Amino acid sequence: MFRDKALPTMLVVSTPSQDLALTNCAFCSRGQFAQFKLPRADYGMCRVGDQLVFKVLYPFLTSASVFCRMITPHDSIQDGTLALNAIQRRCLKVSNGDNVSVERYALPSSKFGLVMIQAELDFVSKGKKQETVDATIISKELTKRFSGQVLTINQKVSFEYLGTNFTFNVVTVLVEGRREGEGSAGLLTEDTVWQFETPANSGIKIVNQKGGRTTNLFKTKEFNFQKLGIGGLDAEFGDIFRRAFASRVFPPHVISKLGIPHVKGILLFGPPGTGKTLIARQIGKLLNGREPKVVNGPEVLSKFVGETEKNVRDLFADAEAEQKSRGDESDLHIIIFDELDAICKARGSTRDGTGVHDSIVNQLLTKIDGVEALNNILLIGMTNRKDLLDEALLRPGRMEVQIEIGLPDENGRVQILNIHSNKMKENSFLGADVDLQELASRTKNFSGAELEGLVKSATSFALNRQVNLTDLSKPLDEDNIKVTMDDFLKALDEVKPAFGAAINTLELCRPGGMLPCGEFHKHILKTGRTLVEQVKKSDRTPLMTCILEGPSSTGKTALAATIAIASGFPFIKIVSAENMIGLQEPTKVAMIAKVFEDAYKSPLSIIILDNIERLIEYVRIGPRFSNLILQTLLVLLKRNPPKGKKLFVIGTTSEKDILESMGLLESFNVDLVVPRLRLNDMREILQAQDVFDPEDIDTALEALGPEMPIKRLLMLIEMAVQGKAGEDAVSIRRGHKRIDIDHFFDCLRDIGPYAQF
Repeated sequence: MFRDKALPTMLVVSTPSQDLALTNCAFCSRGQFAQFKLPRADYGMCRVGDQLVFKVLYPFLTSASVFCRMITPHDSIQDGTLALNAIQRRCLKVSNGDNVSVERYALPSSKFGLVMIQAELDFVSKGKKQETVDATIISKELTKRFSGQVLTINQKVSFEYLGTNFTFNVVTVLVEGRREGEGSAGLLTEDTVWQFETPANSGIKIVNQKGGRTTNLFKTKEFNFQKLGIGGLDAEFGDIFRRAFASRVFPPHVISKLGIPHVKGILLFGPPGTGKTLIARQIGKLLNGREPKVVNGPEVLSKFVGETEKNVRDLFADAEAEQKSRGDESDLHIIIFDELDAICKARGSTRDGTGVHDSIVNQLLTKIDGVEALNNILLIGMTNRKDLLDEALLRPGRMEVQIEIGLPDENGRVQILNIHSNKMKENSFLGADVDLQELASRTKNFSGAELEGLVKSATSFALNRQVNLTDLSKPLDEDNIKVTMDDFLKALDEVKPAFGAAINTLELCRPGGMLPCGEFHKHILKTGRTLVEQVKKSDRTPLMTCILEGPSSTGKTALAATIAIASGFPFIKIVSAENMIGLQEPTKVAMIAKVFEDAYKSPLSIIILDNIERLIEYVRIGPRFSNLILQTLLVLLKRNPPKGKKLFVIGTTSEKDILESMGLLESFNVDLVVPRLRLNDMREILQAQDVFDPEDIDTALEALGPEMPIKRLLMLIEMAVQGKAGEDAVSIRRGHKRIDIDHFFDCLRDIGPYAQF
């Protein structure tokens, strides 16, 4: 068999003329071309007409710089030179005057034809604004011009079409007899199918392309959310893509046959700091449409009559004009509304007398889905208060895609922590002991913004170790900066989630901890744990309500706090009348309702309604109470949380009969009675306190009587501990001194009605 010899080294020169530069061929002298000729039987398909397929290798570059071209003789080319156009020289990374090695490329004898070629179309000269290219016509033109040439992946070819110089870059090829991805080069034939795409903001619009395999809607072929700085929102992004973008991936003629318009509006709602604005910003960056218009809600407002409505119309002016001129081929126009509730409140809800907010809503509705509805817009609205928006804005055809961006789960928190600590890790600033999985488990109900704040706080501890506060001019030791696990644990004490558990407040409800108080209290705690487990595990119990009722000072609030703290629920809040002193009824109602709304944003929540009779402002004189607050509680205690959320409500009261007469008691599923302490219970507490001589305990119990509220007993002990002359309570508790029984009797007489002798 013929063995091909290496061709001599050739000197790179420019293509002789502009028309030859657009042929995708390289040129050599006629004399040298004659030396390359061999009988057809010896080199198979490497010759096409008066051309040879050759391979150029630049000796100082990698194999990635090897590429195939057609070589053609030309009278103006000198021996030993190879003429390449500017794009060919750029691809090969050579300049005029460089030497390259050239050898013949042996084509396979069969099954080398291109079945399909996917190419990215662009202008040679940047800056041209708009050009519409018919895919069917240009496919025929390119096949006619370059038929018989070998095209390889990443090959860039220049050509002239209708007076404009274009380039196409080969993205993928499908070679006859091979699976997709197996072949990187093939021969262009008359049967090859072309598919075109364009780079972002190229100004080229491809029309009449059927059966396209890809879309030009997105700048990237795949979504890597962590590279975009988005963590824990994969499911939400999937919903957004399916609802709002899946139809835009297909060519316009397909959607036209389906007879459906595109989705025009997306509403992102949820707690503050969960990533709504970030998602909207990244969607704008991902799309190939026009540059998104970002509008902060209040910026639209104007003090001049009619100016606000004009500002809204101006936002849609470009999209309106382009749809009239280009129809379905119009680019996608994105308008991002931040704090949408500032301008789109429910019509009739404001009392400012101007009607401006109503006019804004009306103007926005007509632009989105009015008589002359636009189909080339995408509105992305963001709000923390979906309940304030006008309902007409949320119907299908307007902002119909409504995605709740909630608090991230544990896997989402790991992703977010990885994103914010990634640069530290890359630059060796993150300590080896930092366990992000452990941090994620400790940061229940943290939003994305709060997790970012946690990382910042931890970093501040690490940086502070390298700062000399006595001499700030001292050079810093940058190489020894390490953010450790201990820094993150300290940061957890500083950064608290807005929708977290109010542990500190709950601890104030039981300042001495939970003392052993007898069988009744043990039973209540056991029942409370059982109810907590039922709420956690049962899909049939999204809402559980329990009331602790009994005489005053029997420890109901402490029991409720203990049950809540032991539950480990990420959201725990206590609603107490002491936090509402001086507030009007509507404000109190709003505060109570907000606690419930906040609870619905967490997967597992506990709300403690402490001293309910005080919450509803009940007084015995009259009797009087707030019907507005009562009705609010009646509704909230019966309302199931949203799907996927679970709520446990614990109420406390000393006025069971009053709540029963108001119909409130029946709103609770479980009724637990918290009694006063009995003799055995009091004995257990006195022994645990260890402040009496053993022989004095029975005497003290005889004086206390058959029962007493636990708060009164603890107060009595604390008074007696102080001693007759203000003796040191600490020394007494350490066992150095005991309570004087006579002084104990005096204190018992002083505290009032429960003293029995």
